[in-house]
Amino acid sequence: MLRYLLKRLLLMIPMLFGITLISFALIHLPPGEPDIIGAEMNPKVTKQVREQIRALYDLDKPLHVQYYLWLKRFVKLDFGTSFAQDRRPVISKIAERLPITITIELLSMALIFIIGIPIGVYCARHKDTIMDKILTSFVFAGFAVPHFWLALLLMLFFGVQLELLPISGIKSFNFNELSPLQKTLDMTKHLILPIGISALGGLAGISRYMKNSLLEVLRQEYITTAYAKGLPERVVLRRHALRNALLPVITILGLSVPGLIGGSVIFETIFAIPGMGQLFFAGVMSRDYPTIMGILVMGGVLTLLGNLLADIMYGLADPRIRVG
Repeated sequence: MLRYLLKRLLLMIPMLFGITLISFALIHLPPGEPDIIGAEMNPKVTKQVREQIRALYDLDKPLHVQYYLWLKRFVKLDFGTSFAQDRRPVISKIAERLPITITIELLSMALIFIIGIPIGVYCARHKDTIMDKILTSFVFAGFAVPHFWLALLLMLFFGVQLELLPISGIKSFNFNELSPLQKTLDMTKHLILPIGISALGGLAGISRYMKNSLLEVLRQEYITTAYAKGLPERVVLRRHALRNALLPVITILGLSVPGLIGGSVIFETIFAIPGMGQLFFAGVMSRDYPTIMGILVMGGVLTLLGNLLADIMYGLADPRIRVG
């Protein structure tokens, strides 16, 4: 297994190089260049000044030269300086927002798996019953309802009418004056709505995958043999069926890892959460190439690690797939 892991990690290097190359080319495909200091809207900025600014940020060089200069900085873990008005290093802007997005996405994923897997198992065990139809209808209704509309309704009900939950940000204005316990409760109240609404859409997929996978496993001959031996249903499900039925769910888990840094532009905008989704959207709209590349590269790394994690979990769940 160790040799397999080392081989996969080494293969990630050329794959990551390909990801950065394609990403760099794609973000430069749209016509035009970033308006770094608002020069396009400022009549006092002469053409000579614009050319000096382009030269300062290497925008006057051919695309392959720009990529080479970016790659030299990247190998030193330097993502460059943002083109935004604050002119801050990209790595510091990402480090500032990344913990917020990761916290929200991890809690949302945990909620999806904790609730979705038992729903799928229950619906598989009680297929075509009234409760199965009710649960299936509920999770698919949550998937079908526009989340921005549901978020606004819940904000109006819980935040404005009942005044139970805050409707913006991740902390109160007097956060620094609170005790440690009060700070925890304050952040928890701020995150209930974003995490709950974010998780609602994923429940349908996880529960459906889990149900269909478990139903397929329960039709296998070794399950029939286990029942014929007189094993209790809970033992058959836990020891023989559930582990094999988890394989599609593990695939989804591996594919969900890159989303940890992507965040959600819609949720972060509605709830005024300063996360990675807002940062990426602002970078795209302003053609902030260093920020866009920094986020895309981190997403590429997490995609590769997510695939590796899924392969490892396959081996743990099913000994037939283990690599010697």
